[in-house]
Amino acid sequence: MHMDLVAALDIGGTKIAGALVDGRGRILLRAQRPTPAREDGDTVMRAVEAVLGELTSGELWGRVTALGIGSAGPVDASAGTVSPVNVPGWRGYPLVERVRAVTGGLPVELVGDGVAMTAAEHWQGAARGHDNALCMVVSTGVGGGLVLGGKLHPGPTGNAGHIGHISVDLDGDPCPCGGRGCVERTAIGPNIARRAVENGWLPGPDGDTSAAAVASAARAGDPVAVASFERAAQALAAGIAATATRVEIDARGDRRGSGEGGRPPLHTAAPRPGELRHALLRPPPDRDTRGDRHRRGPWSARRAALGGAAATGRWGWPGRW
Repeated sequence: MHMDLVAALDIGGTKIAGALVDGRGRILLRAQRPTPAREDGDTVMRAVEAVLGELTSGELWGRVTALGIGSAGPVDASAGTVSPVNVPGWRGYPLVERVRAVTGGLPVELVGDGVAMTAAEHWQGAARGHDNALCMVVSTGVGGGLVLGGKLHPGPTGNAGHIGHISVDLDGDPCPCGGRGCVERTAIGPNIARRAVENGWLPGPDGDTSAAAVASAARAGDPVAVASFERAAQALAAGIAATATRVEIDARGDRRGSGEGGRPPLHTAAPRPGELRHALLRPPPDRDTRGDRHRRGPWSARRAALGGAAATGRWGWPGRW
């Protein structure tokens, strides 16, 4: 007897990825396209359709019972629409309706990408076994999601736990979300680099002013580069502390992505873990995936697929909201 599968979509400002996943979290098929983020909405949707086309063209598609979408936000799960800050062509875009049309009316579940990531961490990753957790990602954006009382907590619109848009500086820079001084405006790689340059940091002979270059300078002890990372760490710490105070999390899991320039030294500037009363969690060890051809590869890549899959709740996953 063949096990049912679910399809998953991970939609961000850099790439659109899709996968078919079984109930044990094995990824049986993948597809990916670059996100034409600066193009009009229909062009972006064509990239989504290309990914879905690869997933639907094989024999495995006949076993798919639902599709989960984790999208850059904000999203509105109740309306089935998305308005990613980093995809200007999608504002109130009816993504669920369009995906259903492409997949022949398949049931579709939409959540923010931070919530999807949290679903994956609670199902098979760093937050597994924890009843109350904040999971977050710091890359070209700052996303997050919550597990409360042992269950994923997406909120009515699918955006709960979006730590990147907590305001930590009421007089800070305007954010595309409409707020000011959001964590994301302070802590992401491009803004770390911008702040360093504005405060007098000088690049090397190659003229590289990327976050990666600023991170290298900070590791070497450049005071302006270090100060920019310290400011980012303070913003992240404030967002974490505010969330922990409101919902009493007992664990915090995080990852840093390429948008920050290759694991820059945020941890060197952050407050001591005890001050926030959190446990810094790690992704599952490599041994979890050895010998299983369907689960090899970086956890961050697998997590995107597992998050959308977990969000469908098709296998009685105990963390389903």
